[in-house]
Amino acid sequence: MAAKPSIPKGTRDFSPVEMAKRNYIFNTIRDVFYLFGFQQIETPSMENLSTLMGKYGDEGDKLLFRIQNSGDCFSSLSDDELLSRNSVKLSNKLCEKGLRYDLTVPFARYVVLHREELTFPFKRFQIQPVWRADRPQKGRYREFYQCDADVVGSDSLLNEVELVQMIDSVFIRFGVKVCIKINNRKILSGIAEFIGEADKIVDITVAIDKLDKIGLENVNEELVSKGISRDAINQLQPIIMLSGSNEKKLQTLKSVLTGSSVGMKGIEESEFILNHIKSLGIKSDIEFDLTLARGLNYYTGAIFEVKALDVQIGSISGGGRYDNLTGVFGMSGVSGVGISFGADRIYDVLNQLDLYPKEFVGGTQLLFVNFGEAESSFCLPILAKVRTAGIRAEIFPDSSKMKKQMGYANDKQIPYVAIVGENEMKENKISLKNMLTGEQTLIDVDRLIEIIK
Repeated sequence: MAAKPSIPKGTRDFSPVEMAKRNYIFNTIRDVFYLFGFQQIETPSMENLSTLMGKYGDEGDKLLFRIQNSGDCFSSLSDDELLSRNSVKLSNKLCEKGLRYDLTVPFARYVVLHREELTFPFKRFQIQPVWRADRPQKGRYREFYQCDADVVGSDSLLNEVELVQMIDSVFIRFGVKVCIKINNRKILSGIAEFIGEADKIVDITVAIDKLDKIGLENVNEELVSKGISRDAINQLQPIIMLSGSNEKKLQTLKSVLTGSSVGMKGIEESEFILNHIKSLGIKSDIEFDLTLARGLNYYTGAIFEVKALDVQIGSISGGGRYDNLTGVFGMSGVSGVGISFGADRIYDVLNQLDLYPKEFVGGTQLLFVNFGEAESSFCLPILAKVRTAGIRAEIFPDSSKMKKQMGYANDKQIPYVAIVGENEMKENKISLKNMLTGEQTLIDVDRLIEIIK
């Protein structure tokens, strides 16, 4: 007996109904992106590892899926190299490409390669899958879609303000209550200066970013393991645990970071964004959160993260300002800011809250029953006409028993069935059955289209 097939851990199959739900998510986000003037691009699933490595920090580099070189790539290795069992060294020799980890780094590469063709500021969006060799768990997958929108070539903080508006607009359309968390990496750099650990900013931000996942005690232990002194950690505690209104937190920070120019710059940027948001009628909760760090190394200014309020799940959107990303590809002085919507987590949230509009989940609206060759030939031109009118319709391909065809309609939750026999053909009409009410009416094609539309 053949072994039962399986799929890799951290990946999923999606049924037709599930795909209808996912397309509702993609289309909703895409519509908002277009509303704010963004244009769509796509980049390859794989990139050169030289493009990807070193952009996500050491932890991110470990999560890259590497693609083994084609052909007999082992022939170039010596026996000593093979026997060394040095997986990192071997991987570097055997793999030149990798699956993309996110959409931002490939986008930066795209901007550099196509700079002569672009109009700046360039506002682009991408809706494509990404891959991470992470440990699969609830809400965390190895293959998942990101829906990214970025602006490059502008330093204006109005871009950040508009991104917050976009986030709010998307989740209003979904009907999901969210909290949009905001922080600034310059403030975190100022805090690192204040506690005397400026050179440990990456270690500090990576650890702080795990606060809601592993708790304060484990964060502190991680900081110790990175060589940060206990005195510095003690100074850090009251700062990252600040409470009160957004205004109160910023006022406290002003007194703490008064000696840090970079920290004060971060406060100034945060105040600009929060003050402008106030006049825009944002429906979502807005929280200035000092524990928000966004572990990726390339963020340099404002950072964002979105949490669903009615579902226990990780962040469902996030992003921030990055000033130096294109510089590593030879194009310096180009600032960017962007956000990414986690489509797979949004899918789980909408499932748990049952927030999908029924018209987006359904498939076929009308099924033509097949009684035989003459009847199906009569139905085909009518089928073409209703499809031209925008009605999703199909004909059962075989002249099977009525019970089987009606069962097919029920299983696919098709709301209307068109029945055409000898009497209907004589009168040039259709018997339209409403599968929800059981009501059946003899009507012409125009009336059928009117009822279903």
